[in-house]
Amino acid sequence: MLQAYDYPEFDYVQSEEQKSGRVRRHPAIVIGGGPIGLTMALDLAAHGIPAVLIDDNNTVSVGSRAVCYAKRPLEIWDRLGCAAPMEEKGVIWKVGKVFRDRKTVFEFDLLPEPDHKHPAFINLQQYYLEQYLVERCRAQEGLIDLRWKTKLVGIRNEDGYVALEAETPDGKYRLEADYVIACDGASSDTRRMMDMDFTGTFFADRFLIADVVMKADFPAERWFWFNPPFHRNQSVLLHMQADNVWRIDFQLGADADPDEEKKPENVIPRLKAMLGEDQEFELEWVSVYQFACRRMQSFRNGRVFFAGDSAHQVSPFGARGANTGIQDVDNLAWKLQLVRSKQAPDALLDSYSEERLFAADENLLFSTRATDFITPKSKVSRAFRDAVLDLAETYEFARPLSNSGRLSTPTPYVESSLNSPDETPFEGAMRPGTNCADAPIRIKGRTGWLLDEIGGGFTLLTFTDTPLPASLELGGIACRLLAVGTEVEDIKSRLAERYDGRPGTTYLIRPDQYVAARWRQFDEASIAAALARATGR
Repeated sequence: MLQAYDYPEFDYVQSEEQKSGRVRRHPAIVIGGGPIGLTMALDLAAHGIPAVLIDDNNTVSVGSRAVCYAKRPLEIWDRLGCAAPMEEKGVIWKVGKVFRDRKTVFEFDLLPEPDHKHPAFINLQQYYLEQYLVERCRAQEGLIDLRWKTKLVGIRNEDGYVALEAETPDGKYRLEADYVIACDGASSDTRRMMDMDFTGTFFADRFLIADVVMKADFPAERWFWFNPPFHRNQSVLLHMQADNVWRIDFQLGADADPDEEKKPENVIPRLKAMLGEDQEFELEWVSVYQFACRRMQSFRNGRVFFAGDSAHQVSPFGARGANTGIQDVDNLAWKLQLVRSKQAPDALLDSYSEERLFAADENLLFSTRATDFITPKSKVSRAFRDAVLDLAETYEFARPLSNSGRLSTPTPYVESSLNSPDETPFEGAMRPGTNCADAPIRIKGRTGWLLDEIGGGFTLLTFTDTPLPASLELGGIACRLLAVGTEVEDIKSRLAERYDGRPGTTYLIRPDQYVAARWRQFDEASIAAALARATGR
C-alpha cells in the first residue's frame, strides 16, 4: 500500500503583541484555519487587506473529511492563485451513477457543455487542500499572519472595532480588529461567545465514513446505491480520491452505536461484503457522523461576520458544505475592501448576510429534500421513494426526482438589492445575480479564459467593434473595460452564446464575478446608476 500522508506541524510563534504587551488593532482577524478561514485570509490579501488568522491547532485536518470540490470554488481558488496544485493532485470527475439493488437506475453529467477552464468537480482529501492553502498564505508576505495554537477565548463588539482575547502556550493576550470573520466551524466558539444560535433540524440518522486505501478498477465517478445487496435496506456512496484512497459512506440508521460501528472488526466485514473477500485494502480513517440542516438568523453581528459551517450546516449529500463556505468568502471580501476604503457605505456589508442567507436557504432546501429521499421517515415517504426509483429505470421524467443529493452549484442572487433589473429581453442564463460563465478567449495575442480577466474589481464586458479606453471611473470607482471584438476575441463564439452578446450588449460584473446589470447598449448614465446600486449607494 502507499505511504500514509505525513501531517505537517506548523510552528507556534509568539506574536509581537505578546512580546511588547501592547494591544494592536488589525484590519481583519480570521478565526479558524480550515478551508474557509484560509481562503478568507487569501481573499482579504487579494483585496489588499492584511489579515491575522488564529487557530487553536497547528496542523491540517486529520482524516479526509470534505472531499468533493465543485467548479465554482475552483474558479475562486484559481483567482487566488492556488487551484492548480488542487486540480493536479485531485481526481477530476463529472459523471454520477445511481443504482438500486444490482441495477443502474440512471446516470448524469455535471458539465455536459464544452469549453470551461475548470472541471465540474475534483475529489481531494481535505488535508491536501488545507496544505495548499497554507502554502499560498505563507507566500503572501506582509499580508497574512498565521498564528497557530492560538485559541479565541473572548470577543465583543466595541464602538468602531472588535475586542478579542486569545490564549496561547505563552498565556493570554488581547487583540483588536476593524473586522472579524468567524470561520471556526459547526461548533463555533465565536458564535457561542456572542450568544448566537442556529435554527433548523438535527437529523438522528448516522452514517459511517470509511477511507480505504486500495487499488481498484472503479472509474472516477460518483456512485450511489439504494438498497444494495451488500448493505440491505440502506444506502452507500463511493468516491475516488487521490493516492488510491476511496471514500465509502454507509448509512447506518438512527439506532447505531457510533463507538461500536467505528471498530475495525465491524467496519471490515461491511467493506468485504461490498468489495469482495479477495480485495486487498487498508483503513486510513473511520468516522461516524450525524448532520444538521440549520443556519443562523443573520451572518453579521456588528463588525463580526460568520462564514462556512459557523454560519450554516447542511447534510453531506450534494457536497454543499465547504463549497458553500468558499462562496461566502467570495461574497464578503470585496465588500469589506470597498467599505474600508470609503468607496461604499457600511450598508453594503448588510448585503453579505442578505445574499448568503438566500444561498443558505436554497442549500438547506436541497439538502433536506435529499435527506428525506435517502432516509424516508414514514411508510408514505418510502413508498414515494421506491415508486420514483421504479419509474426512473425507464422514464426520463422520474430521474430528476431520484434524489441522491443535488450536487453543489452556485446560487443566483435573483432578489439581491444590489441587482439592477433588465430593461430589455435577454436570452440565456446570465441574468443579474448570476455568477459569470467562463469561455475561451484570445487577448493580447494569447489564448486564455474570461474568468482570468475579471474579478477583484468591477468590470464592464461589452460587445463592440469600437476601441474603448482600458478603464472607466464612475463615482470614484474604477471599472475595467473588456471589449469583445477589439481587445477580446471570442475564439469559439462561446461568449456570444453564453452572454447573448449582440453588438452593443454590455454587462456590469461585480468583483466576485457575479452579474450586477446588463443592457443592450453601452450607456454611461445607466452604468453609473447600476454601479451605485451594486455598491450599496
